[in-house]
Amino acid sequence: MEERLRFVDIIRRGYGRRYTWLPVDRLDREGLAADFTGAYLRPERIDIRVDDLARWRDGDSYFQARIVAVEYEGDWLRARFAQPERIPIDVYFS
Repeated sequence: MEERLRFVDIIRRGYGRRYTWLPVDRLDREGLAADFTGAYLRPERIDIRVDDLARWRDGDSYFQARIVAVEYEGDWLRARFAQPERIPIDVYFS
């Protein structure tokens, strides 16, 4: 089965959308991971912080979670989520 590319939006309270459609290699209710191997952009240049919100679509459902940890390890960026919840479509696009 072919894996599909996943995208996440990052929202910072008091700022608004920090990233829209940020491509990631892994995305689920536990967190996200992005591999920057061979990329010009380095993972530490991606400004994701604790308490930012991550929003993503999974099929016909929309989700949101608070970021509780961000780690940079070599060519990888990882963020761990807490309090994942399904949200209405109008909240997703707000």
